Amino acid sequence: QVQLVESGGGLVQAGGSLRLSCTASGRTFSSYAMGWLRQAPGKEREIVAGMRGSGGSTYYADSVKGRFTISRDNAKNTVYLQMNSLNPEDTAVYYCAADPRGLHTIVVGAPDDWGQGTQVTVSS
Repeated sequence: QVQLVESGGGLVQAGGSLRLSCTASGRTFSSYAMGWLRQAPGKEREIVAGMRGSGGSTYYADSVKGRFTISRDNAKNTVYLQMNSLNPEDTAVYYCAADPRGLHTIVVGAPDDWGQGTQVTVSS
């Protein structure tokens, strides 16, 4: 297991940008697939983006393609989510997720480990 701590959420106007960060404990971070999921009020949690442990291979939800970018710095045990061109539909609690089994478990919303979540609010 890893402990995940997110940061970077907040309030932003439509069209603005935010960068979320998630720092993980443990020495095997590079072997973990990492991802971001979100849950808006009254909606189910959904995948936003994910990345394999080795980097390179990524997954994005259709709703964020071209606007969000996931990246990781294995030397810092940190994964990032750069969010550009935000709109009110992006308002949600964003959760960092980790899984040593691979990206697929994150994409289906069943990762081993979750962060506590960080609120992102986009005003119109």
